[in-house]
Amino acid sequence: MFYYLFDFLDKQLNFPGAGVFQYISFRAAMALIVSLLISMVFGKRIISLLHRKQVGETVRDLGLQGQMEKKGTPTMGGLIILSAIVLPTLLFAKLHNVYIILMLVSTVWLGAIGFLDDYIKVFKKDKQGLHGKFKILGQIGIGLIVGITLYFNDGVVIKEKVFAGRQVAFGVEDSNTMVASGQAVYSNEQTKSMKTTIPFVKNNEFDYSSLLSFMGDGYAKWAWLIFIPFVILIVTAVSNGANITDGIDGLATGTSAIIGVVLGILAYVSGNTVFADYLNIMYIPNSGELVIFIAAFVGACVGFLWYNSFPAQVFMGDTGSLALGGIIAVFAIAIRKELLIPILCGVFLVENLSVVLQVAYFKRMKKKFGIEYAREHRLFKMAPLHHHYQKTGMHESKIVSRFWIIGIMLAVLTIVTLKLR
Repeated sequence: MFYYLFDFLDKQLNFPGAGVFQYISFRAAMALIVSLLISMVFGKRIISLLHRKQVGETVRDLGLQGQMEKKGTPTMGGLIILSAIVLPTLLFAKLHNVYIILMLVSTVWLGAIGFLDDYIKVFKKDKQGLHGKFKILGQIGIGLIVGITLYFNDGVVIKEKVFAGRQVAFGVEDSNTMVASGQAVYSNEQTKSMKTTIPFVKNNEFDYSSLLSFMGDGYAKWAWLIFIPFVILIVTAVSNGANITDGIDGLATGTSAIIGVVLGILAYVSGNTVFADYLNIMYIPNSGELVIFIAAFVGACVGFLWYNSFPAQVFMGDTGSLALGGIIAVFAIAIRKELLIPILCGVFLVENLSVVLQVAYFKRMKKKFGIEYAREHRLFKMAPLHHHYQKTGMHESKIVSRFWIIGIMLAVLTIVTLKLR
């Protein structure tokens, strides 16, 4: 909203300093600051409200150190995160941008699913919360919306890099190209393409439609058969990965903040012709606006850590964790970096895999040797993985710190893949 106000003041009234709102970097910085203030200042009031409403966490005795001490801690703190993301975005972003609209819809949609789950647990006293199949249906629903929008919306395009220097044919510059001295050169024509970035490959672009080349001429128009289901898979997997990771104080929040910083960098370079040219990655027009959204996301996560770090004064609940994972997935898909998710979101991936492996191994041992043997010879002492380390006697604050360090290493590796080919 402020963007439109100051754009009017700048262009119509020539108001001094109003032009600064044209800069993405300035608006991103303001979104970050406002997001921090909302989560830290108003977060305390929301926590007090949750206390008064007796919105406390129900804790099962799993034999984990300090677990029962968390009983009664306010949950549904994801409302703080959602507010600190949505409000700064509405204030500082261009609201007609298709990517911003998509991110806001995804945030509210997944936050609503998580809120419903937490509401059932807290107020209906049903420990199971929202039935798993309804969660999955909700995730599939937003995956469909995201996939259809990114595939069919005319505003979602890329610009192909044509050449590195000035092209002259018979003494006349090609009218279909943009020539700028000392800058990247891209076609003036925006291309509707299903290309995405693939790591560790020299020409690091992959086109989903190429998987259907066996269909003969016109195969490209059927690329949505591959793209949309893949989007649904990514959104569901990352959303659930963040949900599973949210098991000890500050783990999911801090990990998400680290991931958010990297996504912000990737969005900025993808939406800037100079950096896109230097890194030899695709230029995505208007994607730079996503930097404002992700700045608010990082600010919300860091601000929430003020209350969520050990010992936590509030838990985000599914209201926050489902939204965080979904935001990360949709954002990565929007800037065409979804194939970097296994690296960037390695902590979420390992947490997910630990649960899958634990269940599969238990079933195998049960079938082969019986239930008692399977219980005594589990693959992990407990799943997900962070609980395994708790069972070994490691304090949760140390576990969180080490997972953050791993997350930072994976974040650096993700950025390095842009040049490591």
